[in-house]
Amino acid sequence: MSEKILKINKVDICTESFGDPKDPAVLLIMGAMSSLDWWDEDFCLLLADQGRFVIRYDHRDLGQSTIYDPGTSNYTITDMADDAAGVLDAYSIDQAHIVGMSLGGMIGQILALRYPDRLFTLTIISSSVFGTEMEKLPPMDQSILDHHAKSASIDWSNRDAVIPYLADGWKTLAGSKPYEQERIYKLAEREADRAKHLPSRFNHALLGGGDVYYDRMGEISVPVLIIHGTEDPALPYEHGLALAKTIPHAELMTLDGSGHEIHSEDWDQIIDSVVNLSS
Repeated sequence: MSEKILKINKVDICTESFGDPKDPAVLLIMGAMSSLDWWDEDFCLLLADQGRFVIRYDHRDLGQSTIYDPGTSNYTITDMADDAAGVLDAYSIDQAHIVGMSLGGMIGQILALRYPDRLFTLTIISSSVFGTEMEKLPPMDQSILDHHAKSASIDWSNRDAVIPYLADGWKTLAGSKPYEQERIYKLAEREADRAKHLPSRFNHALLGGGDVYYDRMGEISVPVLIIHGTEDPALPYEHGLALAKTIPHAELMTLDGSGHEIHSEDWDQIIDSVVNLSS
């Protein structure tokens, strides 16, 4: 494992890599308000053991990457796609297999349209259609919104308050599979300890841009795998089905009982599918 702070698009982006740089590259793009820590290190190592060079990174306003004052909007989703391409540039990678979770899946869609020659394949996990079709689909469960509403009363300098808040956020995203409290709390501890300024994460709620790529998913030409849990409370399963229809050649893999998460019970299935797609 190797951590680097890279200067990309005039900002700092923190990255970590696993495996042999000579192997095919897999770039992991996490979702909104989620640092690279939520690509579990053990998951990354298992994927690297399958002969892949794995890279995870912090988006802006997360972890050790550049942060901005809370409540400000300084970049667009297209800028975030450019950040992902910049990570590949910094590692001297011409083409990679992209795996995006939630917002990361939408960034992956933009990448596939904006930089089609940079992708071998695209795997989209727990995400949705980037476009107007999304507005017609079932909304996020209210319990998730209620949880984040509590953020205004959090003492962000109090580690003992912050870690349960971060961990319980993932609990609201879980499906019916057992909540992995010990593992999630360890990841929350790592995120809390690494972050420059945790409240900056909420700037992702102000994210805009990318309009030029709306409703163009049918133009994606690389092989696409869509992975979606049947009990996703953030982007319900209908979002995965709609995405599969929007990208005509895409394959849909259903995770029964999974929520808006990368549950350890699903790791082998996800890793095997990513490796098969990238073979």
